[in-house]
Amino acid sequence: MKLSARIVGTEIAPVAHTIDARWLMAYAAALGETDVRYFDTRGALVAHPLFAVCYEWPAAVALRERTVPPEITARVVHATHDLTIHRAPRAGDALQTRARIVGAEQRAPGAFAVTRIESRDAAGALVSVTDYGALYRGVVLEDGAPGSAVRADEAPAPAAPLPSVGHVPITRNLAHVYTECARIWNPIHTDLAVALAAGLPGLILHGTATLALSISRVLAALGADASAVRRVRCRFSGMVPMPSELEVHALRAGASLRFETRCAGSPVISRGAIDLV
Repeated sequence: MKLSARIVGTEIAPVAHTIDARWLMAYAAALGETDVRYFDTRGALVAHPLFAVCYEWPAAVALRERTVPPEITARVVHATHDLTIHRAPRAGDALQTRARIVGAEQRAPGAFAVTRIESRDAAGALVSVTDYGALYRGVVLEDGAPGSAVRADEAPAPAAPLPSVGHVPITRNLAHVYTECARIWNPIHTDLAVALAAGLPGLILHGTATLALSISRVLAALGADASAVRRVRCRFSGMVPMPSELEVHALRAGASLRFETRCAGSPVISRGAIDLV
């Protein structure tokens, strides 16, 4: 299968969203959060640091549908994630989200493309920017190289094993709960027939759910405030079946929390970093 490098530069019209308290609370609840600040509607609700993935999803899907043939879409895996939070989203926000493919390159496992997703508030100020790296397994990138794919400023690989900061149980129905609460609908996570047809061994947990759960565990274990998170970046290294259990490893390195997550002894998130203000 082939994917044209001419998709680089393609963008879609802004997608509008209204962020409401119900959505913010549902996302936190799907992750098993118990901090009252995620649910106290008497004041300003705190958004989970990874909530941006919820309002970014429709723009990402619209751009993919415009640029990637359906038979190739089934081969995509979420490879890298680099989120910058300019300010936390709030209940009542009217956001406009744009998505544009900013780079593509051939890698050994397949074609790799990076989508930049920018969200702005009603005043035009940036709320969040994400560089989303997607790998199309077994796909050849053709039509020349318009430039290297944008590479995230990745956290360095840890010089020594990171200490364990706890385990996170993954229930059999977690993907279904996460899908509905995040409003992120991808059938490989909730429709067994679709997952098997895509060559997966069964239903797998969303990469963003694995990342969000890891963030929650790291923040709790290292005593960091969710509202202080300004950047999250990582590589996705493996799949998380359901049921299973995550083991999160982390340490504090100045204003950055470095982490990795394993499942059944194998890494599923590597080179993770949470940068604090």
